[in-house]
Amino acid sequence: MAQKKRVLVGMSGGVDSSAVCMMLQDEGYEVVGLTLRMWDVPSQFNSPDQVEPNHILEARELAQKLGIEHHTLDIRKAFRTEVVQAFIDEYMRGRTPNPCVMCNRFFKWKYLLDEADRLQCDMVATGHYARIIERDGRPMLACGTDRKKDQSYFLWRLTEEQLSRTIFPLGERNKQDIKEYVRQKGFTQKAEKKESMEACFVPDDYRDFLREMVPNLDEQVSGGFFVDETGRKLGQHKGYPFYTIGQRKGLEIALGHPAYVIRINAAKNTIRLGNADELLQSTALLSNLRFDPEYKPQTQLAVRIRYRSNAVEATIECQDDGNAIVNFATPVSALTPGQSAVIYDGDVVVGGGIIEDSRLLKNYKSS
Repeated sequence: MAQKKRVLVGMSGGVDSSAVCMMLQDEGYEVVGLTLRMWDVPSQFNSPDQVEPNHILEARELAQKLGIEHHTLDIRKAFRTEVVQAFIDEYMRGRTPNPCVMCNRFFKWKYLLDEADRLQCDMVATGHYARIIERDGRPMLACGTDRKKDQSYFLWRLTEEQLSRTIFPLGERNKQDIKEYVRQKGFTQKAEKKESMEACFVPDDYRDFLREMVPNLDEQVSGGFFVDETGRKLGQHKGYPFYTIGQRKGLEIALGHPAYVIRINAAKNTIRLGNADELLQSTALLSNLRFDPEYKPQTQLAVRIRYRSNAVEATIECQDDGNAIVNFATPVSALTPGQSAVIYDGDVVVGGGIIEDSRLLKNYKSS
């Protein structure tokens, strides 16, 4: 009889990763749980003398009930240095980061695979709503079938090597089915647990988090101005890191008409305001490009510029410096430097990049 494959499951304590453990057990895998301790949030501790956060205790309790091996890994120091500092640095540059994209590729999967090797596990699995398909013998990331929960946008930077050792058991399922499955397994409380939608280390408003992490931040960035397209001062703002491209609410300035953040200039501490039409752009510049070379420049693909947006038809022009120019079939609104643009061929992720300031496009000749 063939030996059961050992799979290391990233256990967060939530319903999705818990369901993954149960599903893989049902399929005959030998499941090993790993909970990463990346960042402690006060709400995760019920009492002052509690040593470990709730999500670790919950994951360990579930592992005991399922009869599976469970491990924890404290990587708080590295997470603070690599992920949180990059998040802070991007805001201080006047950009809007997407920490989950960076964390998945360079942090979470690194530790999952390292631990999988140490614990002699063949594969790793997580509770992401995404799929891995094989095309020409290569593993490729694809959308989860539950489009409301699809998380392929956050996973575009995973490499073929990482995908080749990854299982996404929830990729073909929808959220309600997963909750019902967990309920039927006897874990009703787990199925009804409220989920966090924000970055794991930002418990509430990212502005408060920045103030906590950057000493004297308000003093550093105060005194800046909202300006119009001519540079005319319209009024003072609270500091450039506290705004993002496309923002309309919370500007606290009355101009007699709706105003949106069009551009952020960190060096001058100015925020350019304008109308909704000024947010529309037909071309984007991407850095940190990952793109399947089999696609020709004229191939019609689709690009998603934020997690909740629909993918828009576009063509991709790769540049000699490793960047790419995206030409959208119809204009998109609020291209935001620092955010990811993910490239799709139907349901399949064929690449992506980090959106850069559109003013840099002048350095390129369109082919």
